Amino acid sequence: MRRGSVQLLDPARTQSLTGNAALEAIWYTVCAIPRGQVSTYGAVARAAGLPGRARQAGYALRVAPPSLKLPWHRVVGAGGRIAFPKSSRAHAEQARRLRAEGVAVRAGRVAASAITDLAEP
Repeated sequence: MRRGSVQLLDPARTQSLTGNAALEAIWYTVCAIPRGQVSTYGAVARAAGLPGRARQAGYALRVAPPSLKLPWHRVVGAGGRIAFPKSSRAHAEQARRLRAEGVAVRAGRVAASAITDLAEP
């Protein structure tokens, strides 16, 4: 399902995957991050209606089924830092995907101009 240029999840498909409203809210929020922009785990949690649950946002991305094709690479740590260890394959993949979308990544951090603070629904 698409709204404008934002890909949204099909509620019928996600409901059968977890039955967990918090995870689904985080997945929807991550899908709403525009291409070429990033958001922090904390901002994703707040926008999903879960203030103070940045770690749960990270957990939701970790357990998300690959079939959802979430743009996980658009979520970074506080201050725009890629949360994966610098020597990891995941760090390199996230930096590659962000650069492909036009986001500047330098020394494991994204440019401050690319960080968006998502509005609550």
